Amino acid sequence: MVETALAELEDPAFAQAATPSLAATPAREAGSRGLQVALGLLLPALLLAGLEVGVRAGWIASHQLPPPSEILRTLSSMVADGALWTHLGASTLRVAVGFGFGATAGVLLALAVGLSRPLEWLLDPSLQALRAVPSLAWVPLLLLWLGIDETPKITLIALGAFFPVYLTLLGGLRDVDRKLIELGEIQGLSRTALARRILLPAALPALFTGLRGGLGLAWMFVVAAELIAATKGLGYLLSDGRETSRPDIVIAAIVLLALVGKLSDGLLKWVEERQLHWRDTLATRGAA
Repeated sequence: MVETALAELEDPAFAQAATPSLAATPAREAGSRGLQVALGLLLPALLLAGLEVGVRAGWIASHQLPPPSEILRTLSSMVADGALWTHLGASTLRVAVGFGFGATAGVLLALAVGLSRPLEWLLDPSLQALRAVPSLAWVPLLLLWLGIDETPKITLIALGAFFPVYLTLLGGLRDVDRKLIELGEIQGLSRTALARRILLPAALPALFTGLRGGLGLAWMFVVAAELIAATKGLGYLLSDGRETSRPDIVIAAIVLLALVGKLSDGLLKWVEERQLHWRDTLATRGAA
């Protein structure tokens, strides 16, 4: 029977017949990705269509909830006069800088605390206490210390991004399998090599979870910062729409926040999938 199977494998006709199934794998993946995108867009499309019909039919008051077509016109006018890019660029730059500072500090402190028991005893209780402070409680102090320019906004965003990154990476380091660490010690790895070759790779999934959580909070915190003291940005756009009784501007700003938040998270998820392609998990089973 083994000889028969080997003969079939060596048969060119058998190989030709098997090739289409292997070549169809990328096509199946593309089809699965297309279905995933279509299903993801289905609910927003149905919601927008329902709102348009509801407002046009008079079931929903247009001065409270404008139809999607009016919001689209508002966005088009903002694109035409350049206001959209001004507000979007200001918020994106603040999130990028604040998230960069917060995530970097979170990674460095998690590594320091996770790899050193004395540092954990020294720093972790204070950081856990600060984590419980509501974000808005920092605003008066930041305004007193740093004024109303860009520095307090960046600092507030960095605070929002710091704690998810710190906590999840620290938890990931603590959850590394003890047997892997003992194996590294048996192999004579130094403390630095142990961290670089075993602890950090094993904690990468937790790191990306923290980065995505921190990025989401950074977008939330930029709105809080721009609502308080700003002349441009998506948070300022929300405040301006409220003060001028323009719900179309408010909803347009919310839509923009949802889009840029999803786009930035998708970018980070793309990096995560490529860095963690070696994982054999339920999430990667469908892509295999």
